[in-house]
Amino acid sequence: MSRLAQVLSVVAMIFAASLDPIRAGEERGRIELSEEALALHAEALVIDGHNDLPYQFRKEGDGAFRILDLRRYQPKMHTDIPRLRRGGLGAQFWSAYVEAEEYTRPAAVKATLEQIDIIHRIVRTYPDVFEMADTADDILRIRRAGKIASLIGVEGGHSIDNSLAVLRLYHQLGVRYMTLTHSVTLDWADSATDERRHGGLTPFGEEVVQEMNRLGMLVDISHVSAETMRHAIRVSQAPVIASHSSAYALAEHPRNVPDDVLRLLREKDGVIMVNFFPGFLLPEGVRASNEAFRVWKQLRRQYKDEAKVREAFEAWRKEHPIPTGSVHHVVDHIEHIIKVAGVDHVGLGSDFDGINLTPQQLEDVSCFPYITQELLNRGHSREEILKVLGGNLLRVLRKAEATARQMQSR
Repeated sequence: MSRLAQVLSVVAMIFAASLDPIRAGEERGRIELSEEALALHAEALVIDGHNDLPYQFRKEGDGAFRILDLRRYQPKMHTDIPRLRRGGLGAQFWSAYVEAEEYTRPAAVKATLEQIDIIHRIVRTYPDVFEMADTADDILRIRRAGKIASLIGVEGGHSIDNSLAVLRLYHQLGVRYMTLTHSVTLDWADSATDERRHGGLTPFGEEVVQEMNRLGMLVDISHVSAETMRHAIRVSQAPVIASHSSAYALAEHPRNVPDDVLRLLREKDGVIMVNFFPGFLLPEGVRASNEAFRVWKQLRRQYKDEAKVREAFEAWRKEHPIPTGSVHHVVDHIEHIIKVAGVDHVGLGSDFDGINLTPQQLEDVSCFPYITQELLNRGHSREEILKVLGGNLLRVLRKAEATARQMQSR
């Protein structure tokens, strides 16, 4: 198990349990929704690149769907059907995620298949709300029918256990992107938050990218090191996405995308989908996370008893709350990506139900219209906003499908 990833996981849990967050960003004021913004949002094909709702079923041990009824408000979660409707979601990539530290080798494949099964069963349980989509045309058809098009993203290449055959089976089950790594460096790709051993991808890592191209599965560079980002973009024959990452220039976290990679994404016609987690949005959030990590390591050296470590850390955190930021900060990242890469290369990847802190006015899936409003407030045109809300991702998916057809015909 990666010590860094293990510690970050525990720190994140304590953040969620013990903080009274600072609401940074309130100086810019709350956003008020206008009729113009609501009408534009209703017109848009709102696509979210990453939601971890399926993992909530795993955490609750709700394999029989008896605990979490998505037709009811779920106060401990960011996602349920009433709030999805208010948020105007047209298409959602549901994450099939299992911990890279806990699930390795064949166990990771089994656990990932269980998560894929949960996604299919969510869709079958609420057939009037969700429908599985395999293609860009499916997304449009399902949206016109008034349902939420549902796609699957596997979060982390540990889930294939170094097997292209497993990758192909995932595609048959509806997986339409795979994040090359999660928190742990693999035998074939370096993670952003673990030891970097390969300088990007190994030859087998290149094979994985090429096979994803051939299948029509989007290559996702969230969670990978900057070197892996550059390497994947270079070898991919189809546009590459970052399903839930933000801009490194505004918040220097290794999970974010540097400007040179943003320009490479533009050259390959890819898209970066902005993450809502405050630790990736604000410099203060990054510094707070780094400082918390330093304090945690110090307490681990000081105390042998894990309970005492947690107690001391919780006391420290109460004196050092994390700034959460606001929807303004998310739009700052969108605008930075537009400035560097262009308006055709940015989208939304909330990470809802996979994060434990949210920005003000982006507390759950009902809040997407606030992004539309703030983009209008900053002078963006109707056409630009429609691209950001989903048009860009739809274009990229079409190009990946076209690349797959060309490669298969050869």
